[in-house]
Amino acid sequence: MKKAIVLGATGGTGLAILHELLNRGIETIAFGRSSDKLQQLQASLGQPKHLSVYKGDVFDPYQVSAAVKDADVIFQCAAVPYHEMEARQLPLGESVMEAANRLGKKIVIIDGIYPYGKALTPLVNEEHPKNPHTRKGKVKLEFEKLIFSSRWEHARPMIARLPDYYGPTANKSSYLGLTMEAVAAGKPAIFIGGLNVPREYVYLPDAAVMIVELASREEAYGQNWNIPGAGVISSKKLVQIAQKESGKIKLVFPLRKTALRLIGLFNPVIREIVEMLYLTQTPVVLDGSKYERVVGAIPKTPFETGIKDTILALKKRQ
Repeated sequence: MKKAIVLGATGGTGLAILHELLNRGIETIAFGRSSDKLQQLQASLGQPKHLSVYKGDVFDPYQVSAAVKDADVIFQCAAVPYHEMEARQLPLGESVMEAANRLGKKIVIIDGIYPYGKALTPLVNEEHPKNPHTRKGKVKLEFEKLIFSSRWEHARPMIARLPDYYGPTANKSSYLGLTMEAVAAGKPAIFIGGLNVPREYVYLPDAAVMIVELASREEAYGQNWNIPGAGVISSKKLVQIAQKESGKIKLVFPLRKTALRLIGLFNPVIREIVEMLYLTQTPVVLDGSKYERVVGAIPKTPFETGIKDTILALKKRQ
């Protein structure tokens, strides 16, 4: 891989992958819809010579095609607003796959764990049945079918699946991001779900390493890949580590179904979270053995280290 493009480069996962590509000396294009954010990105990175930016609309396959024509690999990290997933997820998939197919490109789709539905095993591998019971899970399963459709004769896709994540580039688009930003600012915070159930979180720089490693291997395409975290941790413990690093102990309010429904009367994003609360009660924990067989050891930054770096980064942005 000599040249890559990151769609949605200014988002949490996109920015983490961008950093990893640049650290490896790979010529990289940052694609986004906001000129201001792209310029800020270049400035924050010190205007590296092997980074260029491209302003475009990810929902327009012609704009995407123009941007990706010289790239070896496309990293699709652009996300639709959470409360618009049912309406816009499949059109997004159509656009990026049409562009990749037209030019015969490799494309790495960054996605989540919703298609698995409720876990039937302690560790969920890539062969776990996909029987989602939620509206979003069903949309994401249709999205997977679209990505691997036989319609795309020339594109070479793969899907990398992440659990909830955290890291220096993370933002409010993740469940944990809402909490981390408030803790870093020394403010009272909300937490989606209860605090005592152990859950899996992946540190975004670790995820970026795994995703770029997979993207560099010909045999990885045409498949789903789990991108697991460093293990499970109780949310209470995770919050305590974050509070210690922020230097301020403020209340953290766990939001369960009733509270979320009440807030959701006024906030469409919160309203859409309610059906996904099962993930905070019976978490899906990813099995990374397939990655280990093909690539090797899974990077596992300790939570104490990853959370410290996250809080420091969030403080600098505030």
